[in-house]
Amino acid sequence: MESVTARLVRRFGPRVSGWCADAPALIARLGSQWGLSLGESLPGGASSVTLRCRLPDGTPAVLKVSPDRALMTEQVDMLGWFAASGRVPSVLAVDEESGAMVLEEIVPGTPAGDMPVAPLPGQWSDLLAALHGVAPPPLPTRVLRKRCEEAFARVGRRLAEPAISARMDVTAWDRAIQRCERLLNTEATTVLLHGDLHLGNVLDGGAERVLMAIDPKACVGDPCFDAVDYVVAGAGLEGIETRCEHVAAACGLDGDRLHAWSQVIAPFAAIAHLGSGGKEPLIDELLELAR
Repeated sequence: MESVTARLVRRFGPRVSGWCADAPALIARLGSQWGLSLGESLPGGASSVTLRCRLPDGTPAVLKVSPDRALMTEQVDMLGWFAASGRVPSVLAVDEESGAMVLEEIVPGTPAGDMPVAPLPGQWSDLLAALHGVAPPPLPTRVLRKRCEEAFARVGRRLAEPAISARMDVTAWDRAIQRCERLLNTEATTVLLHGDLHLGNVLDGGAERVLMAIDPKACVGDPCFDAVDYVVAGAGLEGIETRCEHVAAACGLDGDRLHAWSQVIAPFAAIAHLGSGGKEPLIDELLELAR
């Protein structure tokens, strides 16, 4: 649990260490409660712990637990909103008090970042069409502006880290905030967004289901936002500019707005790579776009 604790402390602060210490007992109790056969841990996001498991009838599934119980409850709702798209895993069981859920396992489940690049623009287009074709829920939900404000506040704290401050300054970060503000102020079309559609949250669902999305942070906003992480991931490969053109054409998106969004997101990607010792040419491309 040491690596899990370090990951969750980065998100929630030192107070989460107690939850991490108790997590093995919580997982064992949930396994008994739902009759699960527990398997190996899966690479986790910033806010949860996930394990492969099997239901009593042998069905493969995923157990997910988080110290942020409100977030887990919210994610259950969000997965329900997107259920009609057929592009998110089904929720099989929920324990709100424990901050836990059991999800259908996506098979084979290869992350999009590990899939062949060639077919992805078309597959991404199909995924966005399915997700964005879902009507927003009747009750008010988050808007993209709030999603962006939260992200800038949370990730902006990392600017003080030595490895990051050596390559990126507050001026570049402020420029990204201003660009984001201009895009938000000129939204013409809005849809229900997944809201966190990076390549780790898109999985290969097999020939029949193609791409599937996990871990939504749903909000209403510009459809370009759900394509921009895939565009920025072109850094160090075919290049962000080239990928932006291909994705805009495949997805029927405004190429200029998609490029502008990539300038907003490039600093986020640069910070992630700077913090994890990413390759210099890739970081250079991201920082150049951020300028």
